[in-house]
Amino acid sequence: MFATSHNPPISAAVAKMTGAGMPEAAVAAFAFHLERFVDGRAGTLGRDRIAPVERLPALEDLDPSGSVDDRLLDRVVVVKLNGGLGTSMGLERAKSLIEVRPGATFLDLMARQILELRRRTGHRVPLLLMNSFRTADDTQSALAARPELERDDLPIGFLQHMVPKILADEKLPVAWPADPELEWCPPGHGDLFTALATGGLLDRLIAGGFEIAFASNSDNLGAVLDPRLLGFMVESGTDFVMEVADRTSADRKGGHLCRLDDGRLALREAAQCPPDELDQFRDVGLYRFFNTNNIWFSLPALAALLERHRGVLPLETIVNHKHVDPRDLGSARVVQLETAMGAAISLFDRAAAVRVPRQRFSPVKNTDDLLAVRSDAFELTDDGRIVLAAGRVAPPTVDLDPKYYRLLDDLDRRFPCGPPSLLRCSRLRVEGDVTFGAGVAVEGEVFIRGADRPSRIPDGAVLRGEHRA
Repeated sequence: MFATSHNPPISAAVAKMTGAGMPEAAVAAFAFHLERFVDGRAGTLGRDRIAPVERLPALEDLDPSGSVDDRLLDRVVVVKLNGGLGTSMGLERAKSLIEVRPGATFLDLMARQILELRRRTGHRVPLLLMNSFRTADDTQSALAARPELERDDLPIGFLQHMVPKILADEKLPVAWPADPELEWCPPGHGDLFTALATGGLLDRLIAGGFEIAFASNSDNLGAVLDPRLLGFMVESGTDFVMEVADRTSADRKGGHLCRLDDGRLALREAAQCPPDELDQFRDVGLYRFFNTNNIWFSLPALAALLERHRGVLPLETIVNHKHVDPRDLGSARVVQLETAMGAAISLFDRAAAVRVPRQRFSPVKNTDDLLAVRSDAFELTDDGRIVLAAGRVAPPTVDLDPKYYRLLDDLDRRFPCGPPSLLRCSRLRVEGDVTFGAGVAVEGEVFIRGADRPSRIPDGAVLRGEHRA
C-alpha cells in the first residue's frame, strides 16, 4: 500500500508509526506527505498557480433567520480543535486550560457556549474536542466535572493522530533518546478529517442523523454556531464553507484565501509561500481575506470524499522547520509535515467562502494575544463568547518584550492587578522589565521604554505616545 521498498525514509516512518499503533489510514496519509517532501514536491504554492479573491458573500447580508428549518440544528455537531499546548507561553498542558477571564478557562467558556446554545434552541448539538496525545489527559480531567456536556453516547473527545518528526537533511524519522516523546508531533489540524474516520466517529455521527459539522479552534471564543451560515450552506447546496475575514496589517503573516488557476478556492499558508513572493503574500490589499479557521462541512460529503481518495485526502503539504527540542536551538533540525483543515476547500466539489466580521475571530497564540483578549478591548458575552468591544473593528496590536513577558508566569507577575485598559489602544509596545499598576489605561499608539533595571507604571496612569518607565 505504501510503496516503501525503494524509499528508506518512508519505510522507516511507516514502521515507526505502525509500531506506535497508528491506524492504517493515518500511516498512509503521512507516507503520502513524506513522499512529497522527499521528492521535493511539497511546500510551495506560488503566484503562477493562484489569483487573488476579490468579492465574497458577507455574513451580514445573509438571511437573519438562517432560512432553514430550525430542526436542522438537531443535525449539527460542533467540533473544537483542542490539540495545542501552551508551549509558546512556557506551559506543558492544554492551552484551553489557560484562564481567559478570572476563574474561567477557554474550556469553561466553550462549555458555557454549548450549554447556552442547547438551552436556547432545545436541540442536542454535541460538542466534540479533537485532542492531541499531549492534551487528552488534561482535558479529560477538566471535563470530569461537566457530565452534562455528553450527548447521544458520543465521546466528548477524540484523538488526533501523531506523526514522526523528520530530520531536515537525512529525511529519516528523528531518534531522541533523551526524551522520546519529542520524536513525535501532531500532523496539523488537517488531520481532523482522517481522525473522524479512523476511530469510527464519522460513521457513528452519520448513523445518528448528524449531517453538518462546524469546526473551529478552541482558543477562538468568538466562533459560535450561527444559523445564517448554516442556512447559507443548505440553500446554496455547498458541502464546505470557510469563514474568512478582512486582512489587516496584524494578519500579514497568516494564511490567506486565493483561487487556483482552475477556478477552485484554496488556502495558502505562509509556509507555502516562495521566499521571493513574501512581499506579495503580505500585501493585505492584494490578498484581502484570511482564514479564520472556522469551517463548516457536510459529513456525508466528507465520507464520500474519503472513499474517493481511498482514505487519504490530498491536502497541500506544509513543511515547518523546527528543532527536535523546541527549547534547545542546538538540538537536531527537523521538519514537521502538517496539513491545514481549511485546505480542504479545494477538494470538495461544492465549496464556498463567506466574509465574516472580526468578532468571529479572537485567537490566542502567545502572551501578546492573551493580554489583549483579557483586556477590555474584548467583551465576554453572556453566552461565553469573547468578542471585540463595541466600536472596535480590529484588536489592539500588542508587542511585549519576549525577554520578560513570553512566559505566562512572567506575564501574570508583571500585570499583578490584571491587564491595563486597551479599549482605546491601537498598539502597545513594551521594551524592558516593566510592571503595571492597577487601573492603567493605554490610549492610541504607545511605546514604553523600560529602564536598565525593573520599573513600574504607577496606579491610575494614562499612557499616550512614548513613555519612559
